[in-house]
Amino acid sequence: MVKTSIIPIFIPHIGCPYRCVFCNQWRITGRRGVPDGNAVARTIKEYVTSAAEERHWEVAFYGGSFTAIPAALQEELLTPAREALQEGRIQAIRCSTRPDCIDEEILSRLKRYGLSTVELGVQSMDDIVLAKAKRGHTAQDVVTATALLRENSFTVGHQLMPGLPSEDWDSLRDTTAAICRLRPDIARIYPVVVLADTELADMYRQGDYTPLSVHEGVLRAAYMKQAFLEAGIQCIRTGLQATEDLDDPAQVLAGAYAPAMGEMVDTRRYCRQMFAVLDCLGDTGQVVVEYNRRDTSRVRGYKNTTVKKGRNRYSFAIQWKESDALLPGVVAVSAGRRKIYIEADTGRVKEGSVI
Repeated sequence: MVKTSIIPIFIPHIGCPYRCVFCNQWRITGRRGVPDGNAVARTIKEYVTSAAEERHWEVAFYGGSFTAIPAALQEELLTPAREALQEGRIQAIRCSTRPDCIDEEILSRLKRYGLSTVELGVQSMDDIVLAKAKRGHTAQDVVTATALLRENSFTVGHQLMPGLPSEDWDSLRDTTAAICRLRPDIARIYPVVVLADTELADMYRQGDYTPLSVHEGVLRAAYMKQAFLEAGIQCIRTGLQATEDLDDPAQVLAGAYAPAMGEMVDTRRYCRQMFAVLDCLGDTGQVVVEYNRRDTSRVRGYKNTTVKKGRNRYSFAIQWKESDALLPGVVAVSAGRRKIYIEADTGRVKEGSVI
């Protein structure tokens, strides 16, 4: 199977008509400066020629709202990407933008230049939360933009930010349900991080905003990711990617930032489902938990946390065992003659006899 790799082109703050309370793209991306067409061409060449094996390359315009920058600059940046696509050096082009920066003219331009995926910075589907974050768009803008993208045959992505000001669990659940109804093709979940040189940092220092802890960020992101997966929405990222700036405590003041956020979220998802089954077993001699080796960290838990919790929670012994007979994402719990299968990403549980 050919590996998919991203060629990232960062355009921090360009095109954004608003400054959201949480935003400092320089810190998030670790990049400064404005690229031009030549820089895009060089970046594509550097990535493609450095790979030792064949890959499915995708050029991705990240950072600021791509479709809000001047049309001439969009076309300058897109031209070398389109040329690489036509020549077969890359296989796809994507961009991220705001929900209120999508219309038929914009989408026509993107199609001319070969884009196939557009990710929307949704953040929340609660208009009160969006207003507090100074997003400048509404939940209805998300609905409208998603419909337009679908009508024009784009792959649709939604980016969410649990933990914004005024969000509580009711708001989070409503946002999650709304995204599941819209059914984007892909989603990214970025629990809020308080970055230096942002309005959110001022709110935090003044006591007007209580940031998520890493633990609470994991709980909220795990809830969202599980719901998205069960709705058939692929979740391609959880948590900000580590950069030198994000690893600097002077730049990340508070919030749910952890380089292993994705692994911690999957630990939470798998643990909840396995313990729900184990809780129903009652007193038993020994239980065997089997899993595909690719799922070892998810099943045993980040730093073996699930194994440790199981040891303290249950009176019976649990044997943790890798099994190539199971597909990735499937966990089998055996107790005596009972065998219960858990499909972690769908939430389905079924029982069968021991093979």
